[in-house]
Amino acid sequence: FLTRPDVQAAVLKSLGFFPVVSGVDFSGLPEGVAIEAGAVEAQATAPDAIPALLPVGLGERGGEINQIFRNAFDRIVLEGEDISAVLDEEGDNLQALMNETGAPCWAPDPPSEGPCPVAPLGEAPAAAMKEVVFFSTQFAPIEEQEKFRAILAEGGYDFTATEEGPLLDQVIAAAKAGKGEIGVIGALHGSFPPLARENALMNLIDLADDLLQTRELAPAFLETGLLGTEDFLYYIPWMQATYIMAANKQALDYLPEGVTLENMTWDDFAAWCQNLLDETGGPKCGLPHAGLFHRFLEGYMWPSFTGGMVTNFQSDDAKAMLEWARDVLWPTIHPQSINYEFMQEPLLSDEVWVAFDHTARLIEAFNQKPEDFVAFAAPSGPQGKGFMPVIVGLGIPSTAPDPDASAGLIEFLTRPDVQAAVLKSLGFFPVVSGVDFSDLPEGVAIEAGAVEAQATAPDALPALLPVGLGERGGEINQIFRNAFDRVVLEGEDIDTVLSEEAANLQALMNETGAPCWAPDPPSEGPCQVNP
Repeated sequence: FLTRPDVQAAVLKSLGFFPVVSGVDFSGLPEGVAIEAGAVEAQATAPDAIPALLPVGLGERGGEINQIFRNAFDRIVLEGEDISAVLDEEGDNLQALMNETGAPCWAPDPPSEGPCPVAPLGEAPAAAMKEVVFFSTQFAPIEEQEKFRAILAEGGYDFTATEEGPLLDQVIAAAKAGKGEIGVIGALHGSFPPLARENALMNLIDLADDLLQTRELAPAFLETGLLGTEDFLYYIPWMQATYIMAANKQALDYLPEGVTLENMTWDDFAAWCQNLLDETGGPKCGLPHAGLFHRFLEGYMWPSFTGGMVTNFQSDDAKAMLEWARDVLWPTIHPQSINYEFMQEPLLSDEVWVAFDHTARLIEAFNQKPEDFVAFAAPSGPQGKGFMPVIVGLGIPSTAPDPDASAGLIEFLTRPDVQAAVLKSLGFFPVVSGVDFSDLPEGVAIEAGAVEAQATAPDALPALLPVGLGERGGEINQIFRNAFDRVVLEGEDIDTVLSEEAANLQALMNETGAPCWAPDPPSEGPCQVNP
């Protein structure tokens, strides 16, 4: 009752205490009070608000702390004394006051067990560990744990590394029991659907709105966090890895007229590769057919041309795409692509000038010859800019003991400076804009610009790693490879190949029970391949 906006307004009008809730109607107040109330509310609800409470625990000696702060200001600003000498002396007086009264710290200082300590001159106090239990499936290797703990310690946090299975079991068991200890979980996108089915996660839609006041999260990844719902956000995006394009700067001279790296379509890409073939004396575009080529098909080709991965596998758009790949694109691709596993090697040897691959498999080209290469986002197709991010999200279990503290950890992990630290130390790319890349190794900074451009493109169409297939995940990769190889490399009939491989794909979905995942719309049962 006392926190209702109308009751808060009545208290302000009659008794002069200002509200602590938003939405209070100031129109019936005296004009001066209304003017002040607007400023009071803005101050309290500012994104960077740091409330500093009145001194606590000093009893009758409360006036002494006021005098110490006044002395520090007056002696330096009004009387011109030496700053270090004054702060050292008044710091000693302040510490004596804390020790003699036994007063523990109060906000904004972190809580203390005994008398509040004054940090030595010129030193910041060590951040107190915050009481948020954070479990993450990422950064489990010991070396990575140490690096991540160093980043978390800057905010006063720690974490426990775990595997996916035990984490899911623990969160689901807590949800069923109605009580749990875990405050935040960090996991790959595929870990969240099983928790969503058990109603084991909080809706973070309001937290996302709060975060968006102070940072720009990639809209495409907020969309994936909805898991196909309209307004239930199961996770806040945390970090990503992905696949991008790389080009030798020599190749830029052969771009088709009017085409840039920023506005390129797949048709433009094929025309570019044709120009390179015609004008340099040989093919200069390469693809990692012996490497992660299935991700190129699942995450880039099918989504960009058909809008889906599984549902539109054998659509008319898929037929047109394979015909284009066979007749237009592949004839321009370097024949050694059949043997390429890591594209950084043929790029560095000058065998190819333009390539697609995972960021980790391109990084040496950018590190060794940063002046020679550019990174850019994948081209767009008729249905959008299909791309495959490996998304890691942050969720709050429904039984989190202190959801506000959990939200505080998520706020910390999505700050641009913290995202930059994770990229620099651990190699995962940001999901927020505004990250400063200037302090990064040059190769990483080159890649980071392309990763951000791809994720924040207006037509971004994220195609997630297959979900729900368990140990049979390799089978879907082979189905996509078979469809491409049989048509493009072996010259088989497109309709026949798509029909047969679609049957294999549907059998895999039925036998595993895997529901659809993005970019396909959610399904109740096994994902269905459209006729």
